[in-house]
Amino acid sequence: MILNYDFMRRAVLAGLIVGLISPLVGIFLVVRRLSLIADALAHVTLSGVAAGLLLQKHVPLFQQVSPLHVGMVFSIGGAMFVEQLRRLYRTYQELAIPVVLSGGIGLGVVLISAADGFNVDVAGYLFGSILAVGEDELWWMIAAAGLVLVVIYLFYKELFALSFDEESAVISGIPHRWINLLFSFAVALVIAASIRVVGILLVSALMTLPVASALQISGSFRRTILYSLLFSESAVLCGLAAAYYLDWSSGGTIVLVSVLILVSILAAKRIRRLLILKSRQSDV
Repeated sequence: MILNYDFMRRAVLAGLIVGLISPLVGIFLVVRRLSLIADALAHVTLSGVAAGLLLQKHVPLFQQVSPLHVGMVFSIGGAMFVEQLRRLYRTYQELAIPVVLSGGIGLGVVLISAADGFNVDVAGYLFGSILAVGEDELWWMIAAAGLVLVVIYLFYKELFALSFDEESAVISGIPHRWINLLFSFAVALVIAASIRVVGILLVSALMTLPVASALQISGSFRRTILYSLLFSESAVLCGLAAAYYLDWSSGGTIVLVSVLILVSILAAKRIRRLLILKSRQSDV
């Protein structure tokens, strides 16, 4: 039985936490057409993780500091920088994403090369290592998830208005700058919390794939949220089970299950349309 082991219980709980908060933030990114911002901040987080590992190697004071915490600080800084660039390039706001993404990749590569190799498995941060989630990291994930849920709950109406019609929301008096900064902070927290589950290179998939699946069958924004949560949690549980029994990478398996859910929904809708068309033709 999977749950007979402590590390699997921690892995399942960590996966459920990430599966809860990822689509909640991802749906607002998808509606805003800013899905790639998750990729950009993930690569900034990579720079932070590399900086944390470098500091651990050369500065005794940082030996007890988790590289993920340093990565979170970098991610929050990157999120604020994205918002600043979006204000500077109002007509071309999407420019902020490739600027931050390329900068994050470049800084990460430089820091990794400057360290001349680490004593830890960097691949665990790149592709996820959910089975290695410790108790301290789990509590940190719970705290991060709590902050994200508070932001979404308190500012749901404002985020909804800004996502669908930002100009009207600004005219109506919504403090868009502070709301956008808070939302960027939530995105950074989700990315930092998700790294252990799916890894830096796959973190955006868990934020967008369940939402993409939900958009195919939902008729309202609230239903999209509910379906996204259902698909996300299903992908996490099925992916963990498959990874455990088949000895696969947990992060990659979770993402593949999410892709399978999306493909299955698209195929089911296609078959349904063909059956309806065939039924109409037979009636004629």
